[in-house]
Amino acid sequence: MAESIGEKLRLAREARGIALRDISDQTRISIRYLEAIETDDYRRLPGGIFNRSFIRAYAKFIGYDEHDALEDYARTLRERGESDDEGSRVHQSLVYTDYGGSHSRSPLWTLLLAILILAALSLAVWAGLHFYQRSQHSRGRSEPEMNEAPLDASRIPGSVMILSAANQTIIKPKTIKPKTIKEGPHAVIV
Repeated sequence: MAESIGEKLRLAREARGIALRDISDQTRISIRYLEAIETDDYRRLPGGIFNRSFIRAYAKFIGYDEHDALEDYARTLRERGESDDEGSRVHQSLVYTDYGGSHSRSPLWTLLLAILILAALSLAVWAGLHFYQRSQHSRGRSEPEMNEAPLDASRIPGSVMILSAANQTIIKPKTIKPKTIKEGPHAVIV
């Protein structure tokens, strides 16, 4: 049997003193793929057009005739009973834009579905805004009521009101001087 393409490429590379790393760096073909080509182990390669492209780039880099390399590759595969495109079978993935036969939807149904989705989203946004406005309105009404002084404390002359987060207390002192004294973070005596 004649030398395979892998052996021919390896011998040509070694005769020129070129390392596999140099070929890999220049052609950007993985060293393991280059080794698979040299050992005629094409199952380790991606297959199909990639195999032919790798062999062509390898042959061109080492100065071997590309056309002869591809012919020898095809001959090697025929001798083994393998197809040139084996390993690169076409796998067609389904894409939503592909028509899958009778499962296609009419444009009217698509339009109605889009309108229904838009209406649901609009309702959700409206409900969220309505809830937010009601919570802001009720919060705005309750805050001033808590900060306002009760009418009883404001009508008692000379009274002191102590405000805290827990409760409100009204104290009526016996004598009040006209100056203002501040004591503590929550108490103000007037």
